[in-house]
Amino acid sequence: MTEASMRFEEGEAFARRMDAEDPLRAFREEFLFPQNPQGGPLVYLAGNSLGLQPRRTRQYVQEELEDWGRLGVEGHFHARHPWLPYHENLTGQTARLVGALPSEVVVMNTLSVNLHLMMVSFYRPTRERFKLLIEGGAFPSDQYAVASQARFHGFDPKDAVLKLEPRAGEDTLRTEDILETLERHGASIALVLLGNVNYLTGQAFDMKALTQAAHARGCRVGFDLAHGAGNLHLSLHDDGPDFAVWCSYKYLNGGPGALGGVFVHERHARAEGLPRFEGWWGNDKATRFQMGPDFVPLPGAEGWQISNPPILQLAALRASMELFDQATMPRLRAKGDLLTGYLEFLLGQLPPGFVRITTPRDVKARGSQLSLRFSRDPRRLLTRLSEADVCCDFRSPDIIRAAPAPLYNSFQDVYRFVKVLESHARD
Repeated sequence: MTEASMRFEEGEAFARRMDAEDPLRAFREEFLFPQNPQGGPLVYLAGNSLGLQPRRTRQYVQEELEDWGRLGVEGHFHARHPWLPYHENLTGQTARLVGALPSEVVVMNTLSVNLHLMMVSFYRPTRERFKLLIEGGAFPSDQYAVASQARFHGFDPKDAVLKLEPRAGEDTLRTEDILETLERHGASIALVLLGNVNYLTGQAFDMKALTQAAHARGCRVGFDLAHGAGNLHLSLHDDGPDFAVWCSYKYLNGGPGALGGVFVHERHARAEGLPRFEGWWGNDKATRFQMGPDFVPLPGAEGWQISNPPILQLAALRASMELFDQATMPRLRAKGDLLTGYLEFLLGQLPPGFVRITTPRDVKARGSQLSLRFSRDPRRLLTRLSEADVCCDFRSPDIIRAAPAPLYNSFQDVYRFVKVLESHARD
């Protein structure tokens, strides 16, 4: 059943029935939930900030610690999961997660580091084509990154960074306005860099349409999937951006500071003239241990690796990625649409004027997050939510973001969250 065909109902009995009929309900038991002082689980709606810990994480990390202690350096070859090719354990899962070929993805580094590495290759400004097109409301780290890249190449960010802003009185960007900006400024834009889901508004963009429009005007295209990987059903290969980067500590539940991921489209797999920062882990595996002076890049995304990856972090991420592979993104997105639609429905039953949803109502233009603006006492409301054992996050001055992650959240979680809002609205 889809969100569009679902008839939601008020009352806890409906939430209980939906949970009982949920084909993905067993995955909730695979996660550890933070607890209140009495030992009860919180209603956790902050997976867009930090995902929960899979139960298998401790086991997987402990296994590597044991093999390190037991084998020392020989663990690279003789650990239960040998360390030398360990990152390859996640390649197929990652490719399926983001809709890519295995050769187009690699797990490495963290998001902003990977963003800089990609801009080394794909932001190649000239005197005539030097601008970077981003959202005015992009996550600050992305804004810092593009500004510093512009300065590095000798441009003033005030001239080089072109920012997209919503129309007056609106919260989100219109696709037609982005396309019009590309039409008007395309000849001077070197790189289009968008978050495929905006962290603050929850708006998801039409990646394929924007990529095609930008490429038609000679621009390179990259996406920050920090709020998209593990949230949206992605098709990176078919959509065709030049690159994408993401983190793994939000919807992907890899743990605080977890490794990120990179997508490089296969048309760049053997682009010998494409500059990059080089490191030995990106060197051809057949000659890597000959320790020669010349760098021979691996084909595909692996060729952008610099250092050997941290095994303990890979183990933690593997525990979650196995669950995503079992659940599959099409099924998770279908449940996510139902959960988010149910949240939207319940919010609509609250007193008029109390809350306004700034995330698009169109399910194709959002994932599992609603950004909510409250008419009074948003900080006091956040305290009240915490006192009621509900965890979500606040963005100044008045936005609370609620993210019902379909891998572990339930319809009863959503119901309990809105009941706290209702009690606050009626005080």
